[in-house]
Amino acid sequence: MSIPFIREDKLPTGTVEELGRPGGVRLRRIRCDNPGPFTFRGTNTYLIGEGEVALLDPGPADPAHHDAILRALPGERLTHILVSHTHRDHSPGAAALKASTGAATFGFGPHLTPPAEGGDGGDHEFHPDRRLADGETLRGEGWRLTALHTPGHCANHLCFALEESGVLFSGDHVMSWSTSVVVPPDGDMADYMAALRRLADRDDQLFLPGHGAPLPEPIAFTRALLAHRQAREDGLLEILGRHGPATVGELVPFLYIGLEPRLRPAAAKSLLAHLRKLETEGAVQAAADGAWAVRGRQP
Repeated sequence: MSIPFIREDKLPTGTVEELGRPGGVRLRRIRCDNPGPFTFRGTNTYLIGEGEVALLDPGPADPAHHDAILRALPGERLTHILVSHTHRDHSPGAAALKASTGAATFGFGPHLTPPAEGGDGGDHEFHPDRRLADGETLRGEGWRLTALHTPGHCANHLCFALEESGVLFSGDHVMSWSTSVVVPPDGDMADYMAALRRLADRDDQLFLPGHGAPLPEPIAFTRALLAHRQAREDGLLEILGRHGPATVGELVPFLYIGLEPRLRPAAAKSLLAHLRKLETEGAVQAAADGAWAVRGRQP
């Protein structure tokens, strides 16, 4: 099953896009000017409500983005700063916004993996004023948001469902423009796929992702992501079964044909995440010299 990616997002940096009033709640999007191979055109910041407003994902510590957010709120008060997860393109801007507005910060918790253990992409400075549990609901002026713990891309990742609207803020767990990178140890492929199944079982009508354009028909899209990940695992097992033990670096060209060289390290990390999941499930085992093999097959 192919994934129907949306590779266009023409929102100019720093401008405010009105996303309508699903469920009677005004939604707005502002995009940060931090484009890249993993951020697409930049990080999306969402404004939820009107008058007393919640904000989701303040983005990096970028003064221009900070100013764009404040300009979008003339005569309004920011009451909640929500963070989907603690990667450096999503949470560092919270500190300046809190200082400017007095709004409290909310998230699942601090980044869970220390830099020395592979958590070097995390924002280790962010500690929310209030930690949110899975299923916990926040209420503001005219809106209700329910936090859904969706680990995998990041261990403390949260999606947020805007109740009675059919809208889910999907962070980096489901993005309209690309698959999500899952980098062990903070990223976990088993958790990621389980959380995808959880979202696929919902009945949301629109996902608003951390990067890229809004995603209509999100349930079919999420199921396509699941099928893609399962096909990746099937391919891994087929190659290891046919060719014998191989390292992650040797596996990348087989499974990512024509991939740009700059993206190969990320692909290797995602393959490692798949292999660790398969190892836990008893399908593969570590072999000599960093290689992996189908369990029970002699190297």
